[in-house]
This record gives sequence, C-alpha cells and structure tokens, in this order.
Amino acid sequence: MRQLKTLALATALISTFAQAHNINNGQALPSVSVEKYGELTLSGDDVGFKTWSSAELTGKARIIQAIAGRSSSKEMNAPLVEAIKAADFSNDTYQTTTIINQDDAIWGTGGFVKSSAEDSKREFSWSSIVLDESGAVAGAWNLREENSAIVVVDQEGVVRFVKEGALNEVEIKQVIDLVNKLIQ
Repeated sequence: MRQLKTLALATALISTFAQAHNINNGQALPSVSVEKYGELTLSGDDVGFKTWSSAELTGKARIIQAIAGRSSSKEMNAPLVEAIKAADFSNDTYQTTTIINQDDAIWGTGGFVKSSAEDSKREFSWSSIVLDESGAVAGAWNLREENSAIVVVDQEGVVRFVKEGALNEVEIKQVIDLVNKLIQ
C-alpha cells in the first residue's frame, strides 16, 4: 500500500513538472510587461527598444515563440520557423512574436544574445522581437529554463495552442493549419 501511495505521488509530481507553464487554451495569456530592454524597433539600420506588454498581442493571429537566450533553445523549434516562412502568411493578418529571455543565457553571453536579436530584427523587420533582460515573461508564464515555448493566439489574444519543448512534425502542421484557419 505504501509503495502505491509513493508511486501516485511521484506520478503527480512528474505531471506537475511536465506542464509547469500557466498558459491555458481558451484564455488570455497571463499579463506581463517587459521594460528592459523590451520590443526591438527599427529606424533605418538603427535598432532601439520600447516597453512591451502582452496586452499588445491582439489584432492579428500570432505564433509566439518564447525562448531562452541560448542557441540550443532557438534551434529547438527551428523546423517551425521554416514552416512559418514557407507558409508566407499575410502581414496584414498574422504576426510572429519572438520573446528572448536574456536572463536565461549562458553566463557571459548576454551581449551576444542582444546583438543576435538586433541582427534578427534587421533581417526580419516585420517580425516582433522582444528582448527580456530580466526574464519577466518566463516568470509570469512559469516557463521552464533552457527551453522554447510555442503559443498560438487569435486576434483577440486568446490562446489556441501551447506547448513547451520541441514540436514534432504533426504539431508543426497543426500550428500552421490553425493559423491558416484563424486568418481566414
């Protein structure tokens, strides 16, 4: 009997850690703002920053990629990024938002993470890129460290899909199909 209780407790704890985030389908994202650095802006070739808030995630269907400031986290969902490029969604109805947790970078690489975000903004000027120096988003959304979270929100900012970790081929197709449905 004691072993059964221990097994039940272990299973419950594993389930809790596996789904640690507090993002729920059918609800708005937990409210958060990033004041340092925030959303990257572009004026010519000059990159600046402005305060960003999750309240801004309305008006368009979006795929949000919240990633640790590590190349391994960026690569985790690189196949999804390629699928988004191939889908060629209209900028009028769709927006990619990438939130980079600079606080979850390998020690000493914060400057590299910042310059990489700036280079990405120059290359993908239409994308929304948020550099979160203190990890405010990861804290508010209870995201795991050294990871990548993918969230799809509709035009009202309601979550329609969420997963932490690498998406498989079926999930990538599900995300792309969902966005196509949301922008029609």
